[in-house]
This record gives sequence, C-alpha cells and structure tokens, in this order.
Amino acid sequence: MPPAPEIPGTRSAGAPTPSVPPAPPPAPIAPKAHVLAVDDDPAIRSMIADYLAENDIRVSVASNGMEMNAILAEQTIDLVVLDLRLPHEDGMTIAQRLRQNSAIPIIILTGRLDEADRVMGLELGADDYLTKPFSPRELLARIRALLRRARISSAQGAAAADQGPALRALRFSGWELSVQSRRLRDPQGQIVPLSNGEFNLLLALASAPQRVLSRDQLLEMSRLHEGEVYDRSIDVQILRLRRKIETNPSEPQLIQTERGVGYRFAASVQVVN
Repeated sequence: MPPAPEIPGTRSAGAPTPSVPPAPPPAPIAPKAHVLAVDDDPAIRSMIADYLAENDIRVSVASNGMEMNAILAEQTIDLVVLDLRLPHEDGMTIAQRLRQNSAIPIIILTGRLDEADRVMGLELGADDYLTKPFSPRELLARIRALLRRARISSAQGAAAADQGPALRALRFSGWELSVQSRRLRDPQGQIVPLSNGEFNLLLALASAPQRVLSRDQLLEMSRLHEGEVYDRSIDVQILRLRRKIETNPSEPQLIQTERGVGYRFAASVQVVN
C-alpha cells in the first residue's frame, strides 16, 4: 500500500523539528522631545499640546511663570514656547532669566505688531518667534529646526569638553535620567523610584555607554559619599536596576554582563545639556 500523502502543514513522524530563529530584539525607542508651552490662553495651550502630541512630541503646559518654574524644576525640558503676554510676570523677563540659567531653545509668541518687541525678545535670548495667530504646522517646523540645531550643538560640545556641570539629563531607549532632579522616568513618562546608590550607579553606566567598566571602576564612579555604595555590592545594585529598567531582567538588553570583567551599558545614550 503506498504511503499516505502528507497533509500540508504537518510533519511525518521522526522528521527533524525545524529550528525557529530567535525573535529579534525590540528596536530601541527613540526618545521623545519634551516641549513646555507657556501661555495664559487655555485654547492656545490646548491647541499646541494636541498638535505636538499628534506629531510624537511630549508636551507640558503652564499658564504663567510660576507654573513654568515648577515644571522646569521637576522635568527635563528640551524647548520652551513662551508667550510674551503673561500675568504677574512679563514674558521678556522670563525669557531673559531662562537664557541666563540655561541653553534651552526658546520660541516666543506675540500678538504685538511692533517690530521692536520681537527684536528685544530675540536680543534677550529667544531663538525664534511667531506672531499670533500662527499655524501649528509652522510652529512644529520651527520646533523641529531648533531641536536639530540643539542636538548638533550638544554633540559638538560633548566632543570638545567634559559634560560635567552642564549635563541636565541622559536619555536611552525611551528612558530619561534627570541629573538635576535625580529622577528616572520610564518611556511612558512615569517616575521610577531609585535609591541614591541605584541612581549613582545608573548615572555612571549611562555616562559611559558601550564601555566595559569593572566593579572597582563602577564603585569609584558611583560613590558620592564614602561607603554609600560600598556596603552593598555592585552586583546587588545591578540586579536591582535590572528589575526596574529591563523588560526581562533575566535577559538584560541595557546593562549587560561581561563575564570576568564587569558590566557594559549597551544602549545608545543622548546627552541633554
């Protein structure tokens, strides 16, 4: 009797099981730029926030200088869209203070027709301006242009000098480690609590991406005060960090072990000044 035909999609008994290639690692999540829109008009704030969010830009909003200061103290902002007409404090004064304290790109919004106001805003430190009413599409184009310019400037500065005092944050795989507020945010923008030792160790690792660092090097780089990390081994701190930032801590993609040597931070890191 001839053998029964094999049904498509089945295997004969004893046939070798075809090897299934492992799933490729997930593509790294590009860090979203974070824009702060400061305007006392709720309709304009809503329009800016909605349009930028639709174009993959993270947005925070403030109605005055005090709210702006609170957001800047808690989060890492890449660009500020600033209305010149604000209650309690003039936008010109805010722009000047922002520029004195940081290199954050600033776009000023004004309904004033007087050219002198726009010129003064630029002289006080703003990088660009738009006159109301404006197109959100044009605002997006100007934001993207300024962010590209800022990234180029940041890369040039990193190649020319130590980042030390100017460093505001490190971004990797959608995560953001704020040096100013000493906070870690996940790709959804939620704060992930870290101990002092965990923060210092993650900062040391992310500050030297793709480099293999020994336990002694990590101990020296991550210690702010004598004994802060020493009383708990680096390996224990690494285990805790992996549980917080890795998708699968047993198969880490960010903090990788180099057996017999130490650890390597395998993600690409963006420096925010």
